[in-house]
Amino acid sequence: MTTAGVRATARISARDDGRGGTALPVLEGDGPLALRRTRASGDEARVMLVGAMSGPLGGDHFAVEADVGEGARLHVGSAAATIALPGQGKGEARYDLRLTVAAGGELRWLPEQLISVKGSELEVSSLVELAPGARLVFREEQVLGRAGEEPGRLTSRLTVRLGGRTLLDQEVACGPGAPGGWDGPAVLAGCRALGQLVVVRPEFEERLPEPRALGEYAAISPLVGPAVLVTALAGDALRLRRVLDEALASLG
Repeated sequence: MTTAGVRATARISARDDGRGGTALPVLEGDGPLALRRTRASGDEARVMLVGAMSGPLGGDHFAVEADVGEGARLHVGSAAATIALPGQGKGEARYDLRLTVAAGGELRWLPEQLISVKGSELEVSSLVELAPGARLVFREEQVLGRAGEEPGRLTSRLTVRLGGRTLLDQEVACGPGAPGGWDGPAVLAGCRALGQLVVVRPEFEERLPEPRALGEYAAISPLVGPAVLVTALAGDALRLRRVLDEALASLG
């Protein structure tokens, strides 16, 4: 911890254990980022990210790094929502994700929502590097403000690369200081929960799902590669989760 805020990094390494399961030779976190292994499901290792203190606050810098080796399967969730809060430290908070998956490996990144509280400033950067033959389910959900509250300023960038080639690189900015019109009918249309789901599967090389709408504020879009993107808006976090869960189930 410094006067500029808290610096904390959590690291996960998943490897094929040679016995039909997945080992976790590295599972370490510090400060507010604690990692707990939970009961495995088949050959999949499961890890829960537990927030040991409030945050991120203004001036904090959190990072999570996960590396999935060949033949390993890793499922990462979180015990509760992440809440971006205003803090005494000057400047915005940062939350960086750096995820890598080797050929034949699989990562399911399914944390709880990120809530942007009034007065907070948070920049999120997520970089996913996949080798050819890797599998990915990546969910990102953001809630703008608590009940009846205006949001803080939230900027989020997600980049997904496969074999060094970019599948997706997009950024969204919401709240005070974001480009004008972010809350208008052409962007969020007054919705306060937004999310996306990226699914990468080798079998999509043979047959990529068709683009289609999922109700009024959600859609499945194929990417240039064995991947699809689901984007969704909703009035609240529960409705958003329902839409994304239904979209994932529809992909098989």
